[in-house]
Amino acid sequence: METVGIIVNIILIVVSAILVSVVLMQQTKSGGLGGAFGGDATPFTMRGRAASREAKLQKLTVILAIAIGVLGIAMMMLY
Repeated sequence: METVGIIVNIILIVVSAILVSVVLMQQTKSGGLGGAFGGDATPFTMRGRAASREAKLQKLTVILAIAIGVLGIAMMMLY
């Protein structure tokens, strides 16, 4: 049982580090005052790609957060 606890603990640490890096890769939501008045000069295709990337990062963030919750509950049950 102790080795299972160690394995779950290592997985929890790795998933936590991945979650931190995924959150840091996401762009901020506020575009500032220039974005409110159309100051964004990126083409529509680039916006579509960025939105798609952001959507994937948000889904990955949710999945990793759920995994951390499940691993935390598993750690509680093991100890």
